[in-house]
Amino acid sequence: MTRPDLMPLAEAERAELLALLRGLTAAQWQAPSLCSRWSVQDVATHIVSYDELSKPALVGTFIRGGGRFARVNEVALHRYRSLATDDVLDLLARHLRPSGLPAALGGGIALTDGTIHHQDIRRALELPRTIPHERLVPVLDFALGAPTLPAKKNATGLRLTATDISWTSGTGAEVRGPGESLLMALAGRPHSLDELSGPGLPTLRTRVT
Repeated sequence: MTRPDLMPLAEAERAELLALLRGLTAAQWQAPSLCSRWSVQDVATHIVSYDELSKPALVGTFIRGGGRFARVNEVALHRYRSLATDDVLDLLARHLRPSGLPAALGGGIALTDGTIHHQDIRRALELPRTIPHERLVPVLDFALGAPTLPAKKNATGLRLTATDISWTSGTGAEVRGPGESLLMALAGRPHSLDELSGPGLPTLRTRVT
């Protein structure tokens, strides 16, 4: 089966994020994101923190992180902790086209990780947007199989129905709502649960919270 080329969508997502970041104040850069213990700047940096890692450096990062994704992410991010916000903007601008690990699987890793973290920033700063449907649908599909996300576990035994785009997945008690809200809930963000409804919501809420 041919894997779809998601690289153009990943580039578009990063470009939209860059445009947002360029307009943030110093206080917004240092504000908490939806990611535990990470500021907006931390999340923005994390999105491209794997792009410059060679294969040996990537292996070393996973070893130092003990193979635990949260810790591995911290190790990768640590290399960029001293960057000023302008340096983060420059880093992202140089990597609008994903490379390294994020470019794997047709750019699906970069697209999915970038979209979720983009929303981690926007939701925390109360700067909503409408994710283009042509990006949101493949992100929802990809998230359900991503080993770094709890989406597959959270979705087990549930029928997920997006009310604003043509997307459904699974069988069982239904959870319905905007596609972006479903995505964030599946990714483990309880912030979006109140935007969803359906008989399967109590089950999803228990898993996410």
